[in-house]
Amino acid sequence: MQKLEKGYRYGFRDDIKYIFKTKKGLSAEVVREISKVKGEPKWMLDFRLKGLEAFRKRPLPSWGPDLSAINFDEIIYYAKAGEKTTNWEDVPEKIKRTFERIGVPEAERKYLSGVANQYESEVVYHKLKKDLERKGIIFTDLDTAVKEHPDIVRKNIGKVVPINDNKFYALN
Repeated sequence: MQKLEKGYRYGFRDDIKYIFKTKKGLSAEVVREISKVKGEPKWMLDFRLKGLEAFRKRPLPSWGPDLSAINFDEIIYYAKAGEKTTNWEDVPEKIKRTFERIGVPEAERKYLSGVANQYESEVVYHKLKKDLERKGIIFTDLDTAVKEHPDIVRKNIGKVVPINDNKFYALN
Protein backbone atom coordinates (compact mmCIF):
# COMPACT_ATOMS: atom_id res chain seq x y z
CA MET A 1 0.00 0.00 0.00
CA GLN A 2 1.39 3.37 -0.96
CA LYS A 3 2.11 6.01 1.61
CA LEU A 4 -0.56 8.70 1.77
CA GLU A 5 0.48 12.25 1.03
CA LYS A 6 0.30 14.39 4.14
CA GLY A 7 -3.02 16.21 4.34
CA TYR A 8 -4.62 14.41 1.41
CA ARG A 9 -6.68 11.39 2.33
CA TYR A 10 -6.81 9.80 -1.14
CA GLY A 11 -3.09 9.29 -1.45
CA PHE A 12 -1.57 11.42 -4.19
CA ARG A 13 -1.71 14.60 -6.20
CA ASP A 14 -0.44 15.14 -9.69
CA ASP A 15 1.94 17.91 -10.65
CA ILE A 16 0.27 18.69 -13.96
CA LYS A 17 0.59 21.97 -15.83
CA TYR A 18 -2.87 22.67 -17.19
CA ILE A 19 -3.27 24.35 -20.55
CA PHE A 20 -6.45 25.92 -19.19
CA LYS A 21 -8.53 25.98 -16.05
CA THR A 22 -11.31 28.15 -14.71
CA LYS A 23 -11.21 30.10 -11.51
CA LYS A 24 -12.85 28.58 -8.45
CA GLY A 25 -16.61 28.69 -8.14
CA LEU A 26 -19.55 28.22 -10.44
CA SER A 27 -21.28 31.09 -12.17
CA ALA A 28 -22.78 31.95 -15.54
CA GLU A 29 -19.43 33.59 -16.36
CA VAL A 30 -17.56 30.32 -15.67
CA VAL A 31 -20.09 28.32 -17.72
CA ARG A 32 -19.71 30.76 -20.63
CA GLU A 33 -15.92 30.50 -20.38
CA ILE A 34 -16.03 26.68 -20.43
CA SER A 35 -18.35 26.67 -23.43
CA LYS A 36 -16.14 29.17 -25.27
CA VAL A 37 -12.96 27.16 -24.61
CA LYS A 38 -14.72 24.05 -25.92
CA GLY A 39 -15.88 25.93 -29.04
CA GLU A 40 -19.51 24.99 -28.43
CA PRO A 41 -22.47 26.33 -30.37
CA LYS A 42 -24.93 28.71 -28.69
CA TRP A 43 -27.55 25.98 -28.19
CA MET A 44 -25.06 23.99 -26.07
CA LEU A 45 -24.17 27.07 -24.01
CA ASP A 46 -27.89 27.66 -23.48
CA PHE A 47 -28.29 24.05 -22.32
CA ARG A 48 -25.39 24.46 -19.89
CA LEU A 49 -26.84 27.70 -18.49
CA LYS A 50 -30.18 25.96 -18.04
CA GLY A 51 -28.31 23.23 -16.14
CA LEU A 52 -26.66 25.85 -13.93
CA GLU A 53 -30.06 27.26 -13.01
CA ALA A 54 -31.39 23.77 -12.24
CA PHE A 55 -28.28 23.10 -10.11
CA ARG A 56 -28.87 26.29 -8.11
CA LYS A 57 -32.54 25.48 -7.51
CA ARG A 58 -32.20 21.81 -6.57
CA PRO A 59 -31.42 20.82 -2.99
CA LEU A 60 -28.60 18.50 -2.06
CA PRO A 61 -29.74 14.87 -2.25
CA SER A 62 -31.24 13.52 0.96
CA TRP A 63 -30.09 9.98 0.14
CA GLY A 64 -26.52 8.74 0.52
CA PRO A 65 -23.80 10.46 2.53
CA ASP A 66 -24.08 13.90 4.08
CA LEU A 67 -22.79 16.36 1.47
CA SER A 68 -23.58 19.55 3.37
CA ALA A 69 -19.90 20.32 3.98
CA ILE A 70 -19.14 20.72 0.26
CA ASN A 71 -18.14 24.30 -0.50
CA PHE A 72 -19.10 24.68 -4.15
CA ASP A 73 -17.29 28.03 -4.31
CA GLU A 74 -13.92 26.32 -3.66
CA ILE A 75 -14.14 23.89 -6.59
CA ILE A 76 -12.47 24.37 -9.95
CA TYR A 77 -15.09 23.06 -12.34
CA TYR A 78 -13.00 22.77 -15.47
CA ALA A 79 -9.35 21.94 -15.98
CA LYS A 80 -7.75 20.85 -19.24
CA ALA A 81 -4.42 19.03 -18.99
CA GLY A 82 -3.81 18.45 -22.69
CA GLU A 83 -5.29 17.72 -26.08
CA LYS A 84 -7.17 14.52 -26.85
CA THR A 85 -5.31 11.84 -28.79
CA THR A 86 -6.00 8.40 -30.29
CA ASN A 87 -2.41 7.30 -29.67
CA TRP A 88 -1.64 6.09 -26.12
CA GLU A 89 2.02 7.03 -26.64
CA ASP A 90 1.01 10.69 -27.00
CA VAL A 91 -0.65 10.82 -23.57
CA PRO A 92 1.64 12.76 -21.20
CA GLU A 93 3.68 10.51 -18.89
CA LYS A 94 2.33 12.12 -15.72
CA ILE A 95 -1.23 11.36 -16.80
CA LYS A 96 -0.28 7.77 -17.71
CA ARG A 97 1.19 7.40 -14.20
CA THR A 98 -2.11 8.56 -12.73
CA PHE A 99 -3.94 5.82 -14.62
CA GLU A 100 -1.40 3.35 -13.22
CA ARG A 101 -2.00 4.62 -9.68
CA ILE A 102 -5.74 4.14 -9.97
CA GLY A 103 -5.29 0.64 -11.35
CA VAL A 104 -5.99 0.83 -15.07
CA PRO A 105 -4.57 -2.60 -15.89
CA GLU A 106 -2.30 -3.42 -18.80
CA ALA A 107 -4.92 -5.71 -20.36
CA GLU A 108 -7.46 -2.88 -20.48
CA ARG A 109 -4.97 -0.53 -22.12
CA LYS A 110 -3.90 -3.21 -24.59
CA TYR A 111 -7.25 -4.71 -25.58
CA LEU A 112 -9.79 -2.00 -24.89
CA SER A 113 -7.35 0.88 -25.23
CA GLY A 114 -9.34 2.32 -22.36
CA VAL A 115 -11.97 3.20 -24.97
CA ALA A 116 -11.91 6.69 -23.46
CA ASN A 117 -9.74 7.93 -20.64
CA GLN A 118 -10.74 11.14 -18.94
CA TYR A 119 -8.35 13.21 -16.87
CA GLU A 120 -9.88 16.06 -14.90
CA SER A 121 -12.49 17.68 -17.17
CA GLU A 122 -11.45 16.33 -20.55
CA VAL A 123 -11.01 13.07 -22.39
CA VAL A 124 -7.26 12.75 -23.02
CA TYR A 125 -7.34 9.47 -24.89
CA HIS A 126 -10.07 8.01 -27.05
CA LYS A 127 -9.89 5.20 -29.52
CA LEU A 128 -12.95 3.41 -30.78
CA LYS A 129 -12.63 -0.26 -31.53
CA LYS A 130 -12.66 -0.69 -35.33
CA ASP A 131 -15.40 -3.35 -35.27
CA LEU A 132 -17.82 -0.89 -33.60
CA GLU A 133 -16.89 1.83 -36.03
CA ARG A 134 -17.57 -0.48 -39.02
CA LYS A 135 -21.05 -1.17 -37.61
CA GLY A 136 -21.81 2.55 -37.56
CA ILE A 137 -21.79 2.83 -33.77
CA ILE A 138 -20.93 6.31 -32.53
CA PHE A 139 -19.12 6.13 -29.20
CA THR A 140 -17.39 9.34 -28.33
CA ASP A 141 -17.11 12.02 -25.71
CA LEU A 142 -19.67 14.82 -25.59
CA ASP A 143 -17.28 17.49 -26.88
CA THR A 144 -16.58 15.53 -30.05
CA ALA A 145 -20.24 14.59 -30.46
CA VAL A 146 -21.31 18.24 -30.26
CA LYS A 147 -18.83 19.07 -33.05
CA GLU A 148 -19.25 16.01 -35.28
CA HIS A 149 -22.88 15.04 -34.64
CA PRO A 150 -24.60 18.25 -33.48
CA ASP A 151 -28.05 17.31 -34.78
CA ILE A 152 -28.06 14.02 -32.86
CA VAL A 153 -26.87 15.66 -29.65
CA ARG A 154 -29.23 18.63 -29.88
CA LYS A 155 -32.20 16.35 -30.54
CA ASN A 156 -31.42 13.93 -27.69
CA ILE A 157 -29.52 15.69 -24.91
CA GLY A 158 -31.51 15.68 -21.68
CA LYS A 159 -34.15 13.28 -23.05
CA VAL A 160 -33.33 10.14 -21.04
CA VAL A 161 -32.58 11.96 -17.80
CA PRO A 162 -34.13 15.44 -17.58
CA ILE A 163 -31.75 18.25 -16.72
CA ASN A 164 -33.51 18.95 -13.41
CA ASP A 165 -33.60 15.30 -12.28
CA ASN A 166 -31.20 16.01 -9.43
CA LYS A 167 -28.66 18.62 -8.37
CA PHE A 168 -25.59 16.78 -9.61
CA TYR A 169 -27.03 15.71 -12.93
CA ALA A 170 -27.85 19.37 -13.58
CA LEU A 171 -24.24 20.22 -12.74
CA ASN A 172 -22.93 17.73 -15.28
